Amino acid sequence: MKGHWLLPESLADVLPAEARRIEELRRALLDLFRTYGFEMVAPPLVEYIDSLLSGSDSDLNLRTSKLVDQLSGRTLGVRADMTPQVSRIDAHLLNRDGVTRLCYCGPVLHAKPAGLLASRELLQIGAEIFGYAGLEADVEIVRLALESIRLAGIHNLRLDLCHAGLVRALIETDANALRRADEISTLLKDKDLPGIRALSKGIEAVALSTVQALEQLPLLYGGIDQIARARHVLPVLSGVTDALDTLESLLLQLNDPSVGLDLSDVGAYGYHSGVIFSAYAPGWHDALARGGRYDGVSLAFGRSRPATGFSLDLRKLAGGLAPARATNAIRAPAGSDLSLVQAMQDLRKSGEIVVQVFADELADHDEFVFDRELLNRNGQWAVEKV
Repeated sequence: MKGHWLLPESLADVLPAEARRIEELRRALLDLFRTYGFEMVAPPLVEYIDSLLSGSDSDLNLRTSKLVDQLSGRTLGVRADMTPQVSRIDAHLLNRDGVTRLCYCGPVLHAKPAGLLASRELLQIGAEIFGYAGLEADVEIVRLALESIRLAGIHNLRLDLCHAGLVRALIETDANALRRADEISTLLKDKDLPGIRALSKGIEAVALSTVQALEQLPLLYGGIDQIARARHVLPVLSGVTDALDTLESLLLQLNDPSVGLDLSDVGAYGYHSGVIFSAYAPGWHDALARGGRYDGVSLAFGRSRPATGFSLDLRKLAGGLAPARATNAIRAPAGSDLSLVQAMQDLRKSGEIVVQVFADELADHDEFVFDRELLNRNGQWAVEKV
């Protein structure tokens, strides 16, 4: 018989030191977002499935766990991504005319893990800008994503830019390529050059000229010099030119050596509408943060709004950092003497951690190191080093 303490596959408890670090990161990031003018919202964990998946990509449907609402009989979904919910809040509940900056943080559940090492439960935190189609919004979101990761102490990161318009422009002139858009997106993300070349074969063969253009995208990786190379090797299409112009302007405005290009790092086809980005760092097997522009997704909620944003998983971010250090604390003796209680309260109000050890207690803490002790000296309580 299996133990009652076993958890479902790809789910895990978070123990004290790690939980503290995750919470500290959450507070620090939300405070950072507020300095940029982002307002926090908190959508529900569960929604009707038709609302939860409105305007989202098909992959989100596969990642969403479903259940039946015992009150209405309708199908509910446990959110697998908070972005559509925040888009609904902007379009339907707030219904503002101008620019709206919203941030959020909460748990999400995936029906299946995204990869071999991935968890099914994430603590998603993110920021979104609604109501502004200009490049300035993309610049702000990329800068905020970079600052968020650096706030966690990660400085050797790389953020790769791509543009949804590139792939769209290349395949929408080819009926067979358009029918195989999801397959092409997967091949590009995996940088599967043999798979891309094989698109020109079979019943629904993609035109050779389209395949040759798609083959170039995984090779266009690096700095701003790749823009000129892309203009040379990719077809002269208005969508391609516009996308490259946008990426070049974004790189020049950011002027950050950590930011480069990866023109095959595409998202789900049809979801993003402009700039896409992913942030990577040594020690993490997958992207730390992802984001981009998704104009028009909120049309499903009755109001189309330009939108751009990013999100990351706090549990994954914390999991790749060095082990959390124990915190210095003050050990206080057992007892209910009023002067002792007052002394402990005063110390706690000043921000100190004071742990009162009970009578005959064997203090066993992973979180705290007792470097000081509260002692009674001649009727006065005083803190002394251990």
